Amino acid sequence: MDRYTLQQLMENQPEAKLKDLVVTLLSQNIISLNLKPGTRLNVNQLAAQLGISRTPVAEAVTALTEIGFVTSHSDQAGFFVRELSLNDMISLYQVRDAIESEAAFLCATNAEDSVIRELTHLADAFRDSVTLRDIRGMKDTDMPFHRLIIDSCGNPYLVRSYEQILPHLTRYQASMLEFIGRGTNRSNPWLSNVKYNHVSVVSAIRMRLPELARQTMTDHIASSLSFTSLSGEDADPFYSLR
Repeated sequence: MDRYTLQQLMENQPEAKLKDLVVTLLSQNIISLNLKPGTRLNVNQLAAQLGISRTPVAEAVTALTEIGFVTSHSDQAGFFVRELSLNDMISLYQVRDAIESEAAFLCATNAEDSVIRELTHLADAFRDSVTLRDIRGMKDTDMPFHRLIIDSCGNPYLVRSYEQILPHLTRYQASMLEFIGRGTNRSNPWLSNVKYNHVSVVSAIRMRLPELARQTMTDHIASSLSFTSLSGEDADPFYSLR
């Protein structure tokens, strides 16, 4: 959290409201774990760090509370970065499965060849990034792969449903990729499944096999959950991020 990053956002988006830019900056820091789960957000301190008044910061914290990135506690004053937990991830991924598996089915039916080529490129790049434990590369290819399937499915209601869970999904996906990047996970039996899941999904889409595309996406989401579950050595893996 610094003035320089905020200044860059202001230069890149000169028409944006300051509150919205602070929302973007705080979201980036929450997703990247620079602001860890459970961190107390001191509005005055953040305003001082950014060199701005407290009003846009307070408005941004309120907006992030509405999104679900920030919460308050009945027994503590102030606002805190919302905790992550395996149980919450399981609930979220049940909804994710319903949306993305159907989107994969529709993509195999409707997607243009140019979309399939881009999906193939992203799937191959993700596989290579996992092999190299390149966290930046994984982040650059993972969510764009899933987002492209959603955007290309042709069903606006699925797209809107996805938008509702996307902020939370982004947090959990970013954390899962951090787990993949840790050398301690080399023995996790689900790592190879996660590594090749994108390739399997896009192969089914490319062959225009809707039912197989749906199933491979379901398998992918299940593999991601299984990998994360075993990343905590018999404990909730998200405890290690606090």
